[in-house]
Amino acid sequence: MEELTFVFARLKGLLLTEGTAGRAVEDLAEAVKRSIPGSLGAGVSLLDDQGRRRSTGYTDDVVAEADALQYDLSQGPCLTAWAAEATVQIDDVRTDDRWPLWQEAVRHLPLRSTLSTALVHNGRSLGALKVYSPLPSAFSLQDRRQLVLLASPAATLLGNVQPDSSPAAASKALRDALGTRDLISSARGVLMERHGLDADTAMRRLLSEASMTRVDLRTVALSVIDGAAGPSY
Repeated sequence: MEELTFVFARLKGLLLTEGTAGRAVEDLAEAVKRSIPGSLGAGVSLLDDQGRRRSTGYTDDVVAEADALQYDLSQGPCLTAWAAEATVQIDDVRTDDRWPLWQEAVRHLPLRSTLSTALVHNGRSLGALKVYSPLPSAFSLQDRRQLVLLASPAATLLGNVQPDSSPAAASKALRDALGTRDLISSARGVLMERHGLDADTAMRRLLSEASMTRVDLRTVALSVIDGAAGPSY
């Protein structure tokens, strides 16, 4: 906690420029790794000035590789947390099938558990803060709460060094990057995380909503990811 206190003080005292923000994010990622037991690495996902998703401030190469696979495949826990403005947890990558393409792609990595939370500033999602572990079921409820706590000053810092239009542009670019199949997969993952559903039940709920509202499945999936879901969700 002493290290986290130092990071909070550093965040508050920084002159808010892109350069100092970058250094602060690096400090934050390192503090996340050190403060959450069993962590393999931590990092932050953002959009760069070209509208490309990237990782910044990551502590280890495995974080960069696992994230790059999410960006390439347009699916994964970090992207879902970002798009849904939520916290997403995987207790075992080998058995969690919410993002099957990414699950298969990271099989060779020393990665079993993940915890990702959105960086939300003024009601807009700027990106995501995440931590990885080589151990299954590595992250506790307390770890989850702590990551959310850490994300708040990070989002404030990043929100103050980006133009006002960046969060909206980031959200649109992220949704546009998700193909229909992966968009539906991400929405299914959100429902699984939000309501503790298995994959089949979550998919049936999406199909049922599409049938009842007489809209296509992609529209329903966008509704879930944008946080505009109705009571039936």
